[in-house]
Amino acid sequence: MKPPAPPNLLDVYERLFAAFGPQHWWPGDTPLEICVGAILTQNTAWVNVEKAIANLKAAGLLDGERESIARLLAMPDDDLAALIRPSGYFNLKVKRLKGFLRFVQAETGGDLSALFKQPLAELRPKLLAVYGVGPETADSILLYAGGLPTFVVDAYTLRIMSRLGVAGEGVTYHQMQEVFEKALPRDVGLFNEYHALLVALGKDWCRPRGPRCGGCAVAGLCQDAQSPQ
Repeated sequence: MKPPAPPNLLDVYERLFAAFGPQHWWPGDTPLEICVGAILTQNTAWVNVEKAIANLKAAGLLDGERESIARLLAMPDDDLAALIRPSGYFNLKVKRLKGFLRFVQAETGGDLSALFKQPLAELRPKLLAVYGVGPETADSILLYAGGLPTFVVDAYTLRIMSRLGVAGEGVTYHQMQEVFEKALPRDVGLFNEYHALLVALGKDWCRPRGPRCGGCAVAGLCQDAQSPQ
């Protein structure tokens, strides 16, 4: 018997949006705060990043873009590590955060708005060359802080799309990203909301073990949907 065809990705989006509504993601008051959060959230839960961001704000290190970048770069590594400690892997993240900030400083003198005026096709490879910035972090910075149309893929996305029959075994980040970018209008707002909705689904419903298929917004499209216990 031929397996069912993978669902239309716009249909998946519409079902998720109807179920969850707007997600207002990524949380952050400024592009700099979003960039910092994108780096600190590597290998940790967002609740831990919020604590680290709060520490940085309390220290006045996220107040003004150029000034904050200069102050963060000038801060001794141990002092910065103490502030971002709640995010975990804090010594490593100090190196990654400072590597990104040095990149911004070198490219535009600390002007993020100028950085994001660069063409996406030119800026993305530059970001990926920065120490500690992988595809997910780079695309999060570009989409959420820069307002550039690149789709963010994460573990939630890969799990959900595998269960929906969209992603095959061993699909890579960039293969999955290409599927979305070919299937959807190249729209920043859509990319933003879609990724956030997939996070909401993956976190609370489409879990690695014991997925809550009963009542799931896309269970009717899912090839791996389990009957409710």
